Amino acid sequence: MDYMLHSSEVAISRGPGEYSGQPPYTPTGEYPEYMLRSQAPPQGTNHAYAGVRETLRLLRLDAEHFGRKDWNPLGEIIRPDDTVVLKPNFIREFRETQAGHGDCLITHGSVIRAALDYVYLALRGQGRIIVADAPQNDADFAAIRRIAGLDRIQEFYQRYAGFQVEVYDLRPEKTRKVNGVIVGHERLPGDPAGYVRVDLGRHSMFTEVEHLGYRLYGSEYDTSEIRRHHTGGVHEYLISRTILEADCVINLPKLKTHKKTGLTVCLKNLVGINGNKNWLPHHRLGTPAQGGDQFAEDSAIHRAERCVMGCFRRVFPLLGPTRALVAKPLKNLGRCLFGDTNTDTIRSGNWYGNDTTWRMVLDLNRILLYADRNGCLQNTLARRSFSIVDGIVGGEGNGPLDPTPKPAGLVLAGANPLAVDLVCARLMGFDQERLPLLREALRMHALPLTNFTSGDVTCRLTEAAGEQRLADLAGADLHYFRPHFGWRGHVELEENSALATQIE
Repeated sequence: MDYMLHSSEVAISRGPGEYSGQPPYTPTGEYPEYMLRSQAPPQGTNHAYAGVRETLRLLRLDAEHFGRKDWNPLGEIIRPDDTVVLKPNFIREFRETQAGHGDCLITHGSVIRAALDYVYLALRGQGRIIVADAPQNDADFAAIRRIAGLDRIQEFYQRYAGFQVEVYDLRPEKTRKVNGVIVGHERLPGDPAGYVRVDLGRHSMFTEVEHLGYRLYGSEYDTSEIRRHHTGGVHEYLISRTILEADCVINLPKLKTHKKTGLTVCLKNLVGINGNKNWLPHHRLGTPAQGGDQFAEDSAIHRAERCVMGCFRRVFPLLGPTRALVAKPLKNLGRCLFGDTNTDTIRSGNWYGNDTTWRMVLDLNRILLYADRNGCLQNTLARRSFSIVDGIVGGEGNGPLDPTPKPAGLVLAGANPLAVDLVCARLMGFDQERLPLLREALRMHALPLTNFTSGDVTCRLTEAAGEQRLADLAGADLHYFRPHFGWRGHVELEENSALATQIE
């Protein structure tokens, strides 16, 4: 399995920046390897399916059989009787300030279906396929299932293959919110296999800032919980056992900007393998001068906000049922006094100086690679993985929760998630050196995420063009995603910053 650490090749398929077809997103091309023929032929052109297939071809997977009935591109990493988890980005079904999901919020069902078909082909009908994610704590998973067409996909597989595709919401609970304010919790079935505590200990990226652990903030007001799990040499996460028991994980992220890490693609998508969001450090309270990254500067308004919010976090959970009544007026008052985080106000670590979230993301990636099914860290890779990125319609601006659609027409694939993310950043017009998530992921570590440098990464856009170096992607290759406002002017490629500003 060490090939994943050495694999620096990434395939890029370009096509229309739109989705087509209806669930279950059956392919419309004449593909010799396609096995699941139905009586009702699909209508239109399934661009996503063609894009996924093209990336597998460009990577020259099972190249000697391409164009034949026995082409099996994922057969090198998936074997019959394997348990394979498809991990999409199912963050939430709605955006903060814009109507609907705009096709730019979650991994599209047509990309999931294409990946699923090639996984099924590699399994030869023997094994398990699970589509699973732990979305945002206030997400409606039933609505996400409908948007992605998962029910129709399950029904199709049951009817034409006699095969059960399993779908799981990995969250043990969801929050009830009023105007974005948490007012209660609802228990969920969660992962049917349960959860495992995984302690990275000295291998955690938080080891070097452990003295600042008392400033950590998770996803909810109770800061004592997040600090219990990141203190005294312990840095632990509550990981889905379904993920840990998988033989292979197919990572299916959405290409988007992100307010805390600059971008969210393969590496950041693994936040969804963790069961309890409040074990995940998101930022540190205070300013950089104080050891925090909550705010960029220590202004009077920020000092007042810290004082008010500190009181709010202590008192609000004690209000019981009245929380639902006062949440909306309190949130509106906060916006009036301190500004709106969805428009132009930087808070909660939503800026280029966030020194916390990237550490959490790299920890989760090491867990996926090196933790066995019991959560014990190994010196060798514990499972296989492969990444396919849905960039057909990406998300720019106020990502990941309130992005604006960016029709890019891209599908990317590769065996190493860091290599894929490096290519994604370049295509978005972002400088990898200005993204701590990518810069630090390349750093040497006892549990490495890669055994190559960014200079070794190559791309394949067409068969005729052959391999192309990452640094050679420029000009017409780039799509110039508009960054989150907290990153604007601090993430763009130097040579393209002027053009990016004009586009902005």
